[in-house]
Amino acid sequence: MTSQPALARYAQTGSGKYAFFTALMAVTLLLSNIGATKGVAFGSLVTDGGFFLFPLAYIVGDIVSEVYGFKASRRAIFTTFGLSVFAALSYWVVILLPAAEWYDGQAALERTLGPVPLIVIASLLAFLTGQLSNAWIMSTLKKRSGERLLFNRIALSTLVGEFLDTLVFCAIAAQVIGISDVPTFVNYLVLGFVFKSAVEILLSPLTIWLIKLVKHSEPDYN
Repeated sequence: MTSQPALARYAQTGSGKYAFFTALMAVTLLLSNIGATKGVAFGSLVTDGGFFLFPLAYIVGDIVSEVYGFKASRRAIFTTFGLSVFAALSYWVVILLPAAEWYDGQAALERTLGPVPLIVIASLLAFLTGQLSNAWIMSTLKKRSGERLLFNRIALSTLVGEFLDTLVFCAIAAQVIGISDVPTFVNYLVLGFVFKSAVEILLSPLTIWLIKLVKHSEPDYN
């Protein structure tokens, strides 16, 4: 009789699709780090310019965790972490380079990319906390239920991962984008968590479809 953990199957990472999802995860985080330097307000609702990108990172994370497993997901997360640090250091060097006499964009460059290292610190700590917990929950639940209950895994991992991610990020980034009072911070935190979680759960049918598509496309999974 087959034990329950044996029902959990994973694909190998050598087909090229894993590399694509890792690259997509990294690009999403790099773009969101720049977008997050802009404070955004929809009436009384406060967020930042990277808010619409974060759900994509978690959808990709769900795909990687479900198809390739926790170790592969952790490797993708650490790769993304390293690339984000490299990008932040590159921005810092670009800002420090002496501007040509005819270059008039130094102030705008510093205003846009100057806060990025602080945003990167916030997003990396949040990304590591949220994505690792998301991946761990997805993988742990899969070991218990096998290929069944995929929506349950996505929903639970989303709520926990997005909450930890949003809490850590907002606690650090709020000062960077100019949030200094408690009511605005709570607004920022709650809106971020609700939006990210709602979008990912609403898009879960698409995520499930993509997961099944990737599974079927990986020859060693079938």
